[in-house]
Amino acid sequence: MSATETMTETVPPTVCLGQPDIFYHPDEAKFRARTARRLVEDPTLPQRPLPAGFPPSVDGPIVWEGKDWTDESQWVFNLTDEHLAEIDIALAHFESLDKPLGFISRETFPLPTLSAELWKLAEVLYSGRGFFVLREIPIDKYSRRELAIVYAGLSSHVGSERGRQDGTNAVLAHIKDLRVSHAHEKGGIGNAAYTTDKQVFHTDIGDLIALLSIQTSAHGGVSRLSSSGRVYNEIAKTRPDLITVMKDNWPLDRFGGNPAYAERPVLYNEDGHIVIQYSRRHFTGYGTQVRSANIPPISEAQAEALDMLHFYAEKYSLALNFKKGDIQYINSMGLLHARDAFVDEGEKTRHLVRLWLRNDELAWKTPKPLEASWQKLYSVAPETQRFPLEPEIRRLATGASK
Repeated sequence: MSATETMTETVPPTVCLGQPDIFYHPDEAKFRARTARRLVEDPTLPQRPLPAGFPPSVDGPIVWEGKDWTDESQWVFNLTDEHLAEIDIALAHFESLDKPLGFISRETFPLPTLSAELWKLAEVLYSGRGFFVLREIPIDKYSRRELAIVYAGLSSHVGSERGRQDGTNAVLAHIKDLRVSHAHEKGGIGNAAYTTDKQVFHTDIGDLIALLSIQTSAHGGVSRLSSSGRVYNEIAKTRPDLITVMKDNWPLDRFGGNPAYAERPVLYNEDGHIVIQYSRRHFTGYGTQVRSANIPPISEAQAEALDMLHFYAEKYSLALNFKKGDIQYINSMGLLHARDAFVDEGEKTRHLVRLWLRNDELAWKTPKPLEASWQKLYSVAPETQRFPLEPEIRRLATGASK
C-alpha cells in the first residue's frame, strides 16, 4: 500500500441506530449519491436563502486556495545563526531561574531580536494567511527537556497562553504512531493522530496550533491546510441550505464523557470572521472508538455537510512537507488541516509535538458557544502545567484514554 492510500480502520465500522451510512474516511461515491438523493427529494435546496447574519462570501488574506502559493519561501521563516545563538542564551537563562516549565514565557525566555520577528509572524496568523513555518531547530543538539523548553519558549512569543491537551493538564502532546507502544489501551486507539492513518480535514480546539517535527517518516505524512473562508464561499454559493445546517446545533459524541454528548454548531460568523470548528470523528467515530449508540444520530443533511466540508477543503488545499526541526504554526479558527497516511521505517519514525496557543492581544473574538471550552482550555495555571517528554495517549481527568 502506498503512503498516500487510506488505511482500513482497525475494526469494521458499526452503524448506530438511525445514523447515516457515513464513517471517518469520506467516501466520495456515497457523498455524491447522498447529494443526488437529497436533491431529488427536495430540488429547492440550492435555492434556499442563507441564514441571517451569514454573507454570500467573505474575503481577506486568510481566504485563499492552495494554488495561490507557489513557493515555500512565501511561508517559511529561516532562523539565522544569530537567532539560534539567542535561543541558546534564552534556554540558559530559563534554566538559571530554576522554575517549573509552566513558567516559560516571553519574560523568562527572552529573545531580544527574534521576539519582534515572531510577533510579526503571530500577526500573520490572525491578520494574514493564517500559517507559517519556523525553520529549523537543531533537534539533536538538545536533550528532550531542553527541546521542550526551546519549543515552548519560542512559542510563547507567538501565543501568550498554552492550552491543556488533556484532563491531566498536559500542555504538550506527542503525535506519532502509538499502536504498538500503547496496544494495551482499553478499547484500542480511537484517534487517527496516534496511527499512521490518514487524518481527514478538521480543526483542533482553541486558537492556534503549533507542531514541532522531531522526526519525519520514511514516506508520506504530508501536512495539508485549507482556508475555512474559501470552503465557506463555495458552499454558500452552491448549497446555502447546508450553511444553515452547519450553523445549527450538532450532537458531538464525548466518547465516555459525562454528559455523553454535547450540542453546538460547527460553523460561526463571529465579528466578521468565518470560523469552522469540528473534528469528524466526533460525528462518525474512528476505528475501535465507534459512535455511541445511546446518543442522537446526525442527520442525512449533516452527513452531506460533513463530506462537503472535507471534499472542498481537499480541493482548495495546500500541501506542506515537514523537515526535521520545523515548527508549523496554524490559525485553527480560520484554517482546516489534514494529514496524509505515512510509512515509518527504522529511525525514520514520524514524531511531532503539539502545543495549543492563544495570543491574547491579537486573538479573534471567540464565538459564544465555544467560550466555555476556550476558557477551560486556557485556564491551566503555570504551576500545574505538565510537559510529557515521551509520547502518551491523551487522558481524561479520570485517567481514561481519550
